[in-house]
Amino acid sequence: MPPSPDSMQNTPPDPAPSNPGIQATAELFQDPRSVAVLEHIRQIAPSEASVLVLGETGTGKEVAARRLHAESRRIKGAFVAVNCGAFSPTLVEAELFGHEKGAFTGAFSAKAGWFEAANGGTLFLDEIGELPPGLQVKLLRVLQEREVTRLGARQPIPIDVRVIAATNVRLEDAVAAGKFREDLYYRLCVAMLELPALRERRGDILPLTRHFLDEYRRRLSYGEIAMEAAVEHTLLRHSWPGNVRELENVIHHALLVCRDKIIRVEDLRLPEPSAPRAVPSAASTGAEGLHAALQPLFEGSQAHLFEYIENTVMRAAFDFCDGNQVQAARLLGISRNVIRARLIRMGAISALK
Repeated sequence: MPPSPDSMQNTPPDPAPSNPGIQATAELFQDPRSVAVLEHIRQIAPSEASVLVLGETGTGKEVAARRLHAESRRIKGAFVAVNCGAFSPTLVEAELFGHEKGAFTGAFSAKAGWFEAANGGTLFLDEIGELPPGLQVKLLRVLQEREVTRLGARQPIPIDVRVIAATNVRLEDAVAAGKFREDLYYRLCVAMLELPALRERRGDILPLTRHFLDEYRRRLSYGEIAMEAAVEHTLLRHSWPGNVRELENVIHHALLVCRDKIIRVEDLRLPEPSAPRAVPSAASTGAEGLHAALQPLFEGSQAHLFEYIENTVMRAAFDFCDGNQVQAARLLGISRNVIRARLIRMGAISALK
């Protein structure tokens, strides 16, 4: 069904590089896990390979995509960010690929799509898993043929665009369920970049806090703002289920409600931490200790829990074996290829090793 004239009135203006928010430009890589991610970015950025960025909501996938663009040979070209879940199914094709005058009701003039806007640069497709099945076929063809055909046109337009896609869902599960094309998945996932959650890189929490504090203080035309010592401790203890985006919102709110130019713990509007659970003693049997250690995870809100546990186990075995992949694989009773692929996805090792 073609878009109606009313829906076309809400269509954004001609594609242009996005205007990023504060969180999208918070390029801080100070925690060791973030440093490893940055090193992985630098390794894959110079290539022309498509990249699939994985991570929970709010982990900074657009930050990583912008850094990939900045470290690439396409730095002089545009970086265009598009949220695939932000458009209705009737509009997304015209937005991505463009349309000619009269292509549908309300198309009063020709319009370039996001692919053309990013020509010579990088196109970041966020929430790629939200793309309708029919559009997945057309996107696959664009990536294969490196040309787009506007709606209502007959002649394709050559394009030179590097695609970086992002998702906060497991596309492998979507492929298995028949909701995402397997061939498109492999076309997008030539290189993979997995971003750790903020709770897994706590060395970034305070640098990000200072970044957001300075940025919002400047926007609000505030003078110097101090923080009570207890504030840092509270920020470091919080689990940050909303990741970097949650931290940004917490600091913004704290600035708005703080008194006397001092941020106090009560200004953070964070839930009270639950009482710590006793750690199993060394005398516990292995099975009992593991069972007890898993209980807080089952009671929490950890996304993709099984994958998180697998990642933790493989990383722990890798560290226990002093970085020897063969020994770690033997310890876990799996093949070296399995643990190597997972360590690459986690950013623990380079794909070149």
